[in-house]
Amino acid sequence: MTTLTQPASLREHVTPIAAETHVVAARWLKQGLALALADGRVLRWRDGATDMVEAHAGGILCATGDGERLISGGDDGRVVATRIEGAPEELAKDPKRRWIDAITLSASGNLAWNTGKTVRARDEKGRVRTLEAASTPQGLVFAPKGYRLAIAQMNGVSLWYPNTEAKPEFLEWKGSHLDLAWSPDGRFVVSSMQENALHGWKLGDKPSHMRMTGYPAKPRSLSWSHDGLWLASSGADGAIVWPFQGEGPQGKAPRECGVRRARVTRVAFHPGALVLAIGYDDGCILLVRLTDGSELLVRPAERDSGISAFAWDKAGKRLAFGAEDGAAGVLVLPS
Repeated sequence: MTTLTQPASLREHVTPIAAETHVVAARWLKQGLALALADGRVLRWRDGATDMVEAHAGGILCATGDGERLISGGDDGRVVATRIEGAPEELAKDPKRRWIDAITLSASGNLAWNTGKTVRARDEKGRVRTLEAASTPQGLVFAPKGYRLAIAQMNGVSLWYPNTEAKPEFLEWKGSHLDLAWSPDGRFVVSSMQENALHGWKLGDKPSHMRMTGYPAKPRSLSWSHDGLWLASSGADGAIVWPFQGEGPQGKAPRECGVRRARVTRVAFHPGALVLAIGYDDGCILLVRLTDGSELLVRPAERDSGISAFAWDKAGKRLAFGAEDGAAGVLVLPS
């Protein structure tokens, strides 16, 4: 990543993409890029060429991916897989057409999604287990290893092993828990909250609490650094980056990166370097290097439309982005 020190701007290395409507999520596939759009379509981009496919009869509410497929959930009650070629494939359908607005995929191919208060988990062999939550699940994330699922809900987070009969472990903390991030080493689970805060637990025989407060808005975007020592978050006029060395951030001040007169909406750490992509509600995108705080401009604040999606490719050479107004693009880092 030594090339990131120059040039001062990377704007000339961005290829624009016209997505036409709100970009919900971006995922790199082996042969190209897939953008999940709010109107139910998926845009597929390969070497500058694009096509659109209808994935949902309604809006896409959430999406994930595994390198081969973009997997999306929609307000039509369906889970759909879209590859870079061919027609989308339906993986699951709720008979009551309840919204699916949380979905997650593990490294080994386990899939989980919500419908109402129900969480369903399907293992790599296609076996589906069901859990009825006490309140509507908001966020889902699998542990980095093994078959354990974290479920964000009212007043806490449940940790569930879908392949056992054991009751989920409940990590209690009063308030509404929204999004989840599980640290790469498996030691920490962190949730974003309706109350403009993060709350974390250091897992073990007796999980310990970690409060991260002071946000002016809800921190809805979370991203771990590749080494698991930093957690970046949105929700302020700069990216708030918490230290997770040792026992976690308790008693430690966070770092503020890319402070501007705009609200951060998306964050995404580079997969192999301490470089953070930061998107703002005015459409600006910066790359910030944690080691020295240096900044590079990727996209200027062109209009009042927030960045809504980020995705680094596996090699860390390309950054895809999308915005609420349908603007999108691909940054290719200079070699």
